Amino acid sequence: MQVDTIKNIINEAKTAANKASREYLDVNLKGEDNYPCGFAWVNIYGVKGNTKLGRNLKAAGVKQDYTKAFQIYNPGGVSVQNVDVKEAGAQAAAEVFEQYGFKAYAGSRLD
Repeated sequence: MQVDTIKNIINEAKTAANKASREYLDVNLKGEDNYPCGFAWVNIYGVKGNTKLGRNLKAAGVKQDYTKAFQIYNPGGVSVQNVDVKEAGAQAAAEVFEQYGFKAYAGSRLD
């Protein structure tokens, strides 16, 4: 998979994440940033950093975390503290990556 293709997938995942995050904020929280604070991300597993795909993910701007999974932090990009909003975005991003054959999962933690 080429770098440009990966960048397009990342953009699609971030767009879906942003939409899902904003929808959760508007529908479930009535636009109010309240309740539990936290962080969310999407991890891509099963890709080694020294493979062609791994090097292309790095070239597309995806970094590896301490477990060596490729990770995009807060893929929805919505500036809120609510962990549920961020989780909704991370889940939407993971679903996009899975459509392209990646093994992807949303992750989160409370602050």
